[in-house]
Amino acid sequence: MATVSVRNVRKSFGPVEVIHGVDIDIADGEFVVLVGPSGCGKSTLLRMIAGLESVTSGELAIGERVVNQVPPKERDIAMVFQNYALYPHMTVFANMAFSMTLRKAPRSEVEQRVREAAEILGLTPLLDRFPRQLSGGQRQRVAMGRAIVRDPQVFLFDEPLSNLDAKLRVAMRTEIKALHQRVGGTTIYVTHDQIEAMTMADKIVVMQGGNVEQIGAPLDLYDAPDNIFVAGFIGSPAMNFLKGRVALNGRPSFVTAEGQHIALPPLPGLEEGRPAVLGMRPEHMTLVSGEEGFAAKVMVTEPTGAEVQILARHGAEDVVAVFRERHRPAPGEVLRLAPDPARLHLFDADTGRAIRA
Repeated sequence: MATVSVRNVRKSFGPVEVIHGVDIDIADGEFVVLVGPSGCGKSTLLRMIAGLESVTSGELAIGERVVNQVPPKERDIAMVFQNYALYPHMTVFANMAFSMTLRKAPRSEVEQRVREAAEILGLTPLLDRFPRQLSGGQRQRVAMGRAIVRDPQVFLFDEPLSNLDAKLRVAMRTEIKALHQRVGGTTIYVTHDQIEAMTMADKIVVMQGGNVEQIGAPLDLYDAPDNIFVAGFIGSPAMNFLKGRVALNGRPSFVTAEGQHIALPPLPGLEEGRPAVLGMRPEHMTLVSGEEGFAAKVMVTEPTGAEVQILARHGAEDVVAVFRERHRPAPGEVLRLAPDPARLHLFDADTGRAIRA
């Protein structure tokens, strides 16, 4: 296996630059997920690593070798696509063996490698079938098996689960993570689904508009987002944001646009009246009485079984709260919500950057 280094990489299509000087270091054997909204540049970056798109400037290195001018077939990578990309006229065995067959590998070696990969992925009973005879999940496993048989330095996954239904996506997520733990291998995985990123990655790269917003372990990004974009993108349901200002009357507090005070922990750079944005995760809220917290009018209550999600409104801003208890407030009812003070996030209103100790 190998390291992957992305050094000040840029990509332009004509006069339009879509990747703006990206730097990422991926360790040998690491599972890295590139995540972000559609159009953020994550798939373009993956295709540049694969050699399917040229690099406008900067360097891409796999191991110690700079691969900017190296053809895809010589980069020793294996790519799993969103649409499986299986040959419909070939059996599962032939699809998985294809790369080794092209290399004219000995038949005994081909047989051994394919059967080992099929055993890992539970495909042994399906080796004589054709892709049209398989379910979506089985086809995706065949595509993964074809990558394993190649024994590449780097595995690349381009939104491989987006064509599957919700239940199958969860199952395949687990399979891919278990496969990585068993086979090892440096893996770069692209998705727009932050739940996939959180559950699978050793390290997440959050992208927006062709830039890297933050790189870190999943829980580091969840607990300490660098800016409003990362805070709102990582976590489900998304973080709540209230606009307001800082007040320093004795104990620091955040004053919402409606004039309600929410206690803040001590933070550097707090100035009286400083415009700010308060971030509160839905799962870090409690229902309180009296003058604690802030008032919010219930709009919708959504029981999901294990939890209840309450969509409410504070002034002009929507707030979502998630409870394990089965609260069932009626639409129009006014609740008082109190965020956990230790888990509040404060952001500068102008730059969107986090203000933290």
